Amino acid sequence: MNTIDAKLLARMFLAGAKKLEVKKEWINELNVFPVPDGDTGTNMTLTIMSAVKEVNNLEDVQMTSLAKAISSGSLRGARGNSGVILSQLLRGFTKGIRDLEELDAVALARAVDKGVETAYKAVMKPKEGTILTVARGVADKALELAEDAEDLQTFLEDVLEEGRRVLAKTPDMLPVLKEAGVVDSGGQGLMVVLEGAFDAFMGKEVDLTFDGGESAKVVKITPQAEADIKFGYCTEFIIVLNKEFTAEDEVDFKAYLSSLGDSIVCVADDEVVKIHVHTNDPGLAIQRALTYGSLSRIKIDNMREEHQEKLIKDAEKIAAQQAEEAAKAPKKEVGFISVSIGEGFGQIFRDLGVDYLIEGGQTMNPSTEDMLNAISKVNAEHIFILPNNKNIILAANQAKALTKDKDIIVIPTKTVPQGITAVINYVPEKSVEDNEKDMTEEITRVKTGQITYAVRDTHIDDKEIHEGDIMGIGDHGMLAVGKEVAAVAKETVEQMVDDETELISIYYGEGFTEEEAEKLAGELEEQYDYCDVEVNCGGQPIYYCIISVE
Repeated sequence: MNTIDAKLLARMFLAGAKKLEVKKEWINELNVFPVPDGDTGTNMTLTIMSAVKEVNNLEDVQMTSLAKAISSGSLRGARGNSGVILSQLLRGFTKGIRDLEELDAVALARAVDKGVETAYKAVMKPKEGTILTVARGVADKALELAEDAEDLQTFLEDVLEEGRRVLAKTPDMLPVLKEAGVVDSGGQGLMVVLEGAFDAFMGKEVDLTFDGGESAKVVKITPQAEADIKFGYCTEFIIVLNKEFTAEDEVDFKAYLSSLGDSIVCVADDEVVKIHVHTNDPGLAIQRALTYGSLSRIKIDNMREEHQEKLIKDAEKIAAQQAEEAAKAPKKEVGFISVSIGEGFGQIFRDLGVDYLIEGGQTMNPSTEDMLNAISKVNAEHIFILPNNKNIILAANQAKALTKDKDIIVIPTKTVPQGITAVINYVPEKSVEDNEKDMTEEITRVKTGQITYAVRDTHIDDKEIHEGDIMGIGDHGMLAVGKEVAAVAKETVEQMVDDETELISIYYGEGFTEEEAEKLAGELEEQYDYCDVEVNCGGQPIYYCIISVE
């Protein structure tokens, strides 16, 4: 077989996406920093799943419709730097194939090269040793072999082998990869997609059922909220008695249920007993109940899931209210959209006049589609977007490129404290252009340290890190490692503070109380008596506290 038609290409694309979905957690673990939010595999998977949905909706698979589905779906679903780059690789590739009926080696090579060219243009400062390098290696090899390729199988095998070779060399191009002992996670993700596609080309039987490809809800049940739900299962049933249920039996059964959980109701009459209990082991309650008779109307609900659903519904309600308020508001000259990572930070942004919040950030990067939805809900001529994460800036810029009816200004904020500083430095009396310049300049004065825990052993920035260690991560690398949150936070601040520092801000999140934050602030005030130190609730997951120095 020396050509690929639209139907085979569609199957190859779906097989590549499926292999990526299966391997996403493994790819996540390749992230250099051993933080609990490694997300390259997740971002690439969610990006490609958006395209999978479009492809699966095609009634008649032709090259033109297939190209449009892959391009449009991945473009709008793109998340994180790796996801945006993947979407651009696919976008360029589909431009190269959309007018063809079949693809031979030459057509494939040119389309792959077009994809690489498109992706490189999308990244302001391309860095070698990344997914881009792997893609370039694949494209160069394809162009080299295409003209003389005698059969497509050998051609594709040789191109894949070159991709693997380049991927293996990425640690030599990026010292941080070599120190951590990993290859580039984005490059690995790309190779997984290509290998899955090759499996389908070879006729390998591939399960093309997907989990759905929908992004996980950003609002998640927090560890603290889960802890508040001590017993997870609301258990109800009726015992149809086959013997007398005495007052003593009732006392004994209630005592037994009390050993299993709480919220106990036990109501008995001559024939039946109605039971209600919150417990972590419904089976034990049911087992004991069966000694008194048969059971009916058994109902067991997972209260943690219900709580999760409530949080999601509450968040959706807030988002709907935001949208409704935005729609009712008269059109204004300037609006603001900010990515936020916790209720505390969200409230700060709202108090500063931000029109629309996108919940997301580090633990779940918003997609280009999320950005476009937010833009549609802000009734303003000019809209400033604050990504507040270096992994979201590309998606914001992609949304800007897709928006034609409003002027979008992306301020390249890489942390939430930078976003706060950007909004604070907006001056209504100044022009949009002057504000963009001033805000962009002011965020460079903000240093950010984020305190979290390690999920695996590694070595990075000359620091030996073990699973469970507390880490202080700065703007450009690892600043501190230790066993105590407060101690690591102080060492992190020490690495950031200089003679020009005026303000230290502590934003406490899950796992770090207000009291602990106030105590830390007091110690920092003593150590840096020339600085103001303030404490705010961030409410962010994953990171015990986020500290800014400016």
